[in-house]
Amino acid sequence: MKKILLAAAATIMAIGTASAADLSARMPMKAPPPVMAPVFSWTGCYIGGFVGGAWNADSTVATDLNGAYAPTGAWGYKTDSSFIGGGTAGCNWQPIGSPFVLGLEGEIGYLSMSGSAYDPVSFVPGTVVSSTKVGDWYGMITGRLGYSWGRALVYAKGGVAFVNVENTIANPLFIASVSETQATWTVGGGVEWAFDMNWSVKAEYMYIGVDNTQTVGAFGQNWDTENSGIHTAKVGLNYRFGGYGAPVMARY
Repeated sequence: MKKILLAAAATIMAIGTASAADLSARMPMKAPPPVMAPVFSWTGCYIGGFVGGAWNADSTVATDLNGAYAPTGAWGYKTDSSFIGGGTAGCNWQPIGSPFVLGLEGEIGYLSMSGSAYDPVSFVPGTVVSSTKVGDWYGMITGRLGYSWGRALVYAKGGVAFVNVENTIANPLFIASVSETQATWTVGGGVEWAFDMNWSVKAEYMYIGVDNTQTVGAFGQNWDTENSGIHTAKVGLNYRFGGYGAPVMARY
């Protein structure tokens, strides 16, 4: 009797197992949930550093306004080129689905350029010497407009620059000097490539328009010094906070 009951129980269990397996095989399989894949975007704020060089666009020209020391009244000279280096900070915004990138950037760095020359046609040779010094620092606040191909970005920049300019006239009787921090314009552009979701490298050119005239004088004698603009070229490294755009759904 026991054997008969055990056999019946085993048969019932086997039938139940087979039915469950068959039911499971008939039920449709659920698809795995979609994975949110990160997409690169230039949107975000960043900090960075750079190194490069600066040089004058043209010669500095000094003019004797009174004609007391030289009949022709003017002479020119070049300032030395300079190493530049410093830091940047800014923010970018790239609309979703758009290749255009808008940004605002601040820059501050070291720059030191100087030059001098004697008046070559002075009545008494070597009587008058003019000297110019630009630096030892400069700053910029610029807007950026770029076009991106994924992680590659080409951009233009423009805005205001701040640079200290000092001009001096010296002769055996006196030394006169004028120094001021000038707010002027700057324009340029560059290329940037993101080799990581957060890190990028750049190469950039900017022109600083220090095209102005300073008048230096004492004891009734005056000279105009025409300063020329400054070319700058640099390479830099930026770290962007964030580095991700809106995620998209992808199945793996």
